[in-house]
Amino acid sequence: MSPTGWVAWVALCCVCAGSALRVGVGIADVTGPPAEIGFMGYANLEQSGHGIHLRQFSRAFVLEDESNSTRVVFVSVDAAMMGIGVRREVLKRLQKRYGDLYNDNNVILSGTHTHSTPGGFLLDFLFDLPILGFVKETYMAYITGIVKSIITAHNNITPVRMEYGEAELLDANINRSPSSYLRNPPEERQKYKYDVDKTLAQIRFIAPSDQIVGVINWFAVHPTSMNNTNRLISSDNVGYASILMEKELNGNNTLPGKGRIVCAFASTNLGDVSPNTRGPRCEFSGKACDQEKLLCNLPKERCFASGPGRDMFESTKIIATKLFDTAMRVLRQPGEDLTGPVGVIHQFVEMPTQEVSPYDPISETFNASAKVTGCYPAMGYSFAAGTTDGPGAFDFTQGTTSSNPLWNAVRDFIAEPTAEDVQCHKPKPILLATGRAKFPYEWQPKIVSCTVVRIGGLFLAAVPGEFTTMSGRRLRNVVAKSSGAKRVVLAGLSNIYSDYIATPEEYQAQRYEAASTIFGPHTLDIYLNKYVELTNALLQDSKLDPGPQPPDFSEQLITLVPPVLWDSAPWGHEFGDCLKQPQKHYSYGDVVSATFVSGHPRNSVRHGRWFAAVERLESEQDDAWTVVATDADWETKYIWLRNSKILGTSHAEVEWEVPVGTPAGTYRLHHYGNYKYILGGIYPYHGFTDSFEVT
Repeated sequence: MSPTGWVAWVALCCVCAGSALRVGVGIADVTGPPAEIGFMGYANLEQSGHGIHLRQFSRAFVLEDESNSTRVVFVSVDAAMMGIGVRREVLKRLQKRYGDLYNDNNVILSGTHTHSTPGGFLLDFLFDLPILGFVKETYMAYITGIVKSIITAHNNITPVRMEYGEAELLDANINRSPSSYLRNPPEERQKYKYDVDKTLAQIRFIAPSDQIVGVINWFAVHPTSMNNTNRLISSDNVGYASILMEKELNGNNTLPGKGRIVCAFASTNLGDVSPNTRGPRCEFSGKACDQEKLLCNLPKERCFASGPGRDMFESTKIIATKLFDTAMRVLRQPGEDLTGPVGVIHQFVEMPTQEVSPYDPISETFNASAKVTGCYPAMGYSFAAGTTDGPGAFDFTQGTTSSNPLWNAVRDFIAEPTAEDVQCHKPKPILLATGRAKFPYEWQPKIVSCTVVRIGGLFLAAVPGEFTTMSGRRLRNVVAKSSGAKRVVLAGLSNIYSDYIATPEEYQAQRYEAASTIFGPHTLDIYLNKYVELTNALLQDSKLDPGPQPPDFSEQLITLVPPVLWDSAPWGHEFGDCLKQPQKHYSYGDVVSATFVSGHPRNSVRHGRWFAAVERLESEQDDAWTVVATDADWETKYIWLRNSKILGTSHAEVEWEVPVGTPAGTYRLHHYGNYKYILGGIYPYHGFTDSFEVT
């Protein structure tokens, strides 16, 4: 630790005892349009929604240091990532209510990175392109829910202490680009037992009464247990882990999103980390593959990873349960009290203009005698190969370091890279010169958002992308060295999305993560320098230039997503009619199913409500029913299917797998929705099944 770091740490420790930390928590529904909108993550044009398995939630934590009135907002959102447009609109709405209390400097929105939720909200053309452009329903659903969760947290703020705990979690993640990881110096790799981080880090906020107020967990794993064939909205493994923990702490009868205690499983340095622990195999032959040297040879045979379950639902449940079990084990152990002063510093950074000293991972120092720079954004050939979690659509392979004249011609038609771009990005062959593309608006960001937060003895680095395992380790190391902090965590995919951040050594391999490191081989060097600068400024309480504001393209957005024109019910039926009734008797493990006449679910996202519910009869005399599960519960599925686009007819299938321990009694399935009348107007409807017995 540097002398400056020692002085800062001593000063921090001296004020910890007198610090007054207050925290409020809030949760709100942010589920996007469940049907006929493309999912963000796999860039698969065929992967559009057809219903809901797990709803999306925004989990907000408002922290305040009463001694200096400093506030920080951390929000973990069940979405692929967060974008500048959503953040800007969230701040605008908060400032209408609270003035400048919440601003660019102190609000962090972090996406969990699930790949099974609606897209079209990022306002960067490349990211919204697979979703067919901007989708206002997604955009507004995220903004409305995030703001609501923050308002709830603001209103519930209370004195707490903060404790830290951690535990090793095995068999829940693997490195999906192990050959890239091996490019890092052996002296550096020898410091670590695994080629991915296996530590689940947790902070919990505890009231003076020793009641849990909220919990934030960080564990490096992609929420890609649900693969690119999935058509149901899902918060994936980390989202289900949150629901499990909230049910455990709030009571198992608490409906998802309705509990007082909020538990997040937030993203961290998950860039090269997969939950598919069986590893990649060829689709038909079952041979080991890596999309680079070990290729699949049969016609149209893809290389993809799977496991640990028999299908994607079981795999999601297994990984989520491992996360939940480990988090509960940490929660039940004595924690390390890190309560102390709260501080935050933020800066917008224009990456292509940065010139910094490169970092030496062996000596863990910056080489002041050398300078490296950022590049204009560009994507490499291996980006199009996809990953073993979700293979690409064309015949690209990972590890490509040479270009193809045909694809270069296609690239140049869109936007031609300059000679400086080509040189800057080497050895990456540029497939898309996104930094030069201007039509119809910016394709990828040039300006990113960087934040460092101090909460007592913990420092949090909020980063605008997906850091690989070793990139995240280097960032945590430089922040710890600069701050003298006991604990450092990295919050991924925060505020702005700028793809991946591979180490300079991994960049040479040009696998998917490196090909998607858009600011060139020294992207990580720029971030390491920047976060050291931010950490030092925070410790010294010095002001930094806020940096250039990202451009606003909200007036230039385009969409090719067709609107809902109208809904109609089949002849002789009304909306909500049950077309297929369940059986009369069920037991544990059975699947209850029913089919209803439905309107299009894009007519209303039904935040705080639901499209499907399971109800139990409480009083036959009063016909009183209690909701015991909704479309946010693991055991339910709400599936929407169109019958005819011309006629506007559709139906909804509602499924409920009866959980072990369900009380015997009389139950029914209830479907809710809204239909769009052909002459205008949107109207609610509902319908329910005949009752059935669980025995």
